[in-house]
Amino acid sequence: MLLARARQREAWQHTAWLAALIANCNRDPKKRPQPFTPDDFNPLVERKSHTGAIVVTKENIEDMRLAFAGLPKKGAT
Repeated sequence: MLLARARQREAWQHTAWLAALIANCNRDPKKRPQPFTPDDFNPLVERKSHTGAIVVTKENIEDMRLAFAGLPKKGAT
């Protein structure tokens, strides 16, 4: 299993390098000034979480439901 996982990672890394190369050859520097990296195309790369993202928990799920439904909070006037 470990060997199969390593083979999969190597294959995706190879594919990601080629995809980044092709994307950078066709990239419009005015629209996208920073070049693509292989990590942009590799689904096995761990992504950093978005800053400012809201983590939904048991404590705030009801507040989220009410906010998106446009209803006032319980106890709020």
